[in-house]
Amino acid sequence: MRTLNFRLAIDGVNDDSLVVREFHGNEFISDGTDEKNQTVFGYRYQIELASRNSGLTARQIVDSPALLEVIRDGQVVRRIHGIIRTFVKGDTGFNHTFYSVTLVPSLERLSLRQNSRIFQQQDVQEILTTLLDEMGIADYAFSVRRTLAQREFCVQYRETDAAFFHRLAAEEGLMYFFVHEDTKHTLVMTDNAEGFMKPGFTVPYNVVSGGAGDAPYISAMKLSRQSEVSSIHLQDYSFKKPDYRFAQQLDGKAMDYQLQTYEHFDHPGRFKDDSNGKAFTEIRLEYLRREAQTVSGSSDEARLQPGHRFEVEDHVDDAMNRLWLAVAVSHRGTQPQALEEEGSDGATTYSNQFQLIPGDLVWRARPQPKPQVDGPCMAKVVGPDGEEIYCDEHGRVKLHFPWDRESEMNDQSSCWVRVSQGWAGGQYGMMAIPRIGHEVIVSFLNGDPDQPIVTGRTYHASNTPPYTLPEAKTKTVWRSDSHQGEGFNELSFEDQADKELIYLHAQKDHKIKVLHDKNQEVDHDETHQIGHDHQLTIGNDRTKNVGNNESSSIKVNQTHQVGQDRSVEVGQDETHYVKRNQVWTVDGKQDVTVTKEQTITVKENQTETFQKNQTVSVTKDQMQIVSGALTHQTTGAVIHTSDASITLQCGNSSVEITPDSITLQTGASSIKLDNTGIFQNGTKIKLN
Repeated sequence: MRTLNFRLAIDGVNDDSLVVREFHGNEFISDGTDEKNQTVFGYRYQIELASRNSGLTARQIVDSPALLEVIRDGQVVRRIHGIIRTFVKGDTGFNHTFYSVTLVPSLERLSLRQNSRIFQQQDVQEILTTLLDEMGIADYAFSVRRTLAQREFCVQYRETDAAFFHRLAAEEGLMYFFVHEDTKHTLVMTDNAEGFMKPGFTVPYNVVSGGAGDAPYISAMKLSRQSEVSSIHLQDYSFKKPDYRFAQQLDGKAMDYQLQTYEHFDHPGRFKDDSNGKAFTEIRLEYLRREAQTVSGSSDEARLQPGHRFEVEDHVDDAMNRLWLAVAVSHRGTQPQALEEEGSDGATTYSNQFQLIPGDLVWRARPQPKPQVDGPCMAKVVGPDGEEIYCDEHGRVKLHFPWDRESEMNDQSSCWVRVSQGWAGGQYGMMAIPRIGHEVIVSFLNGDPDQPIVTGRTYHASNTPPYTLPEAKTKTVWRSDSHQGEGFNELSFEDQADKELIYLHAQKDHKIKVLHDKNQEVDHDETHQIGHDHQLTIGNDRTKNVGNNESSSIKVNQTHQVGQDRSVEVGQDETHYVKRNQVWTVDGKQDVTVTKEQTITVKENQTETFQKNQTVSVTKDQMQIVSGALTHQTTGAVIHTSDASITLQCGNSSVEITPDSITLQTGASSIKLDNTGIFQNGTKIKLN
């Protein structure tokens, strides 16, 4: 007669009297939920035990490896290896103490750690490997066909390692199952149907068989078909290609029993390039349609387990005799005779309930909700040693988040993070790059921790405002800080009544460029103070109007250069005071017109040089007074012309020339010449 029994071995527990009374286990491809709505990470078995040893403790049991075996006819037909998560000590009967344990995979340990951290430039396989290695899980394997793209910035944010693990795996279409051996259970991750276990056995279908002596068989199979999403449309956005529509559309294989108008649209699709977008779209559609065709049923074949494929035979509907993939199995076993005299006479039983899909399909994992950042958070701008400002061509900066315990607070602490500016257009707008050490306010697009953006900046105890508060509360200030030096540029506004002020400070140069007109109106005083040179270049005309006085004080030289004409008009007096020499050079003609008197005073010598002719025209009288000698020297003729008379006088002597006569006189003696003759007059006349 065929036999059936169950056995549990726990590492470190040497108790030959420890027996399995019954068990109930749930298994899934990837994760699922059991009847109590508990999350099952691959599998979870609740095992009821009995032992003559009443002294078993949690210290012996919890976190210990264990092996549950299903034995048929003396042969182990199924092994479930794992660790003990829960240990319960129950009542003690006549001869036995009752215990209860929960058997789970070591993967469930990831649910006991929560973290917030950043992964950069790694693909999902590398990230999952890190999570497993950190937990000391060494038995795992990947069977991945698609090349997984590196993720520039991937955040585990306030979520358990398990939640993070399952979220990333589902996004990339990775499914997992387990392979059990005597001393270990291996986690196998795959993204394709061929990655599941190859067919290893065949199970007959038999609705009329019964009895413990029968070979294992399937006793019920129900084929279910239901309408599902017929097409999918995912869309996203990237600032690097703002005008490009990151859209992916995919139609599912037509199912003749439903309409083809059930489109699933979602944004954001969580991809930034077409290659990833195409893969993510296919994965999402396969998940949405995974229950379009399923089989549910029951059997007593203990070898059924998720991720393993098998053949069905002897079904009356030949379409059911094919390759199937188990996606969920619920196991139940009872062994009442294990309690010996305290047990019942019932036989050992085993049965299961299962869910199958065709063996050439995949069972994509349920997408996990991505943690949402509740609101803005604080961060610190970081960068490499020796830098004050660190950004890329887009003005993005690197950040250190207070919750990132693994950050070294340098240029490797985060990805490049975009910075919101007050105005941003094509080659115009505002630009103020947060500097290393600044505290910034970070928001997250759609609440996604993988998409931070700097939206504000704040002062704190170390970085204080440029003016003391609240004393300077009426000021509005824009002050920069000199890069790699001391100093600042500043534009500030004082709004206190009767003290209103606009203040502009340039640490070095100040440039203003006006492409058309510039108008400046000052209702009161204006002061310009220039510590060094002042250069003014005017391309066309310049007009200057001074309503009252103008004073210029030049301590050294002044040069005026006029390309063409120059006119100076003085409404009243003009005074020029030259402490040393004055030189006038006129390359052309010079005209000087004095409407009234002109006085020229030369305190020392005066020299006039005329390289050609000189003409002096006096409308009325001209007088020349020389206190010393007067000398006229010419190499040519000297001509004095007068329509009236010409008189030369020296003391009592004179020469008078009129149009009609010439008279020479000295004292009482004279000679007069006219057209009538020569007349001499003197007390004595001598003729030689």
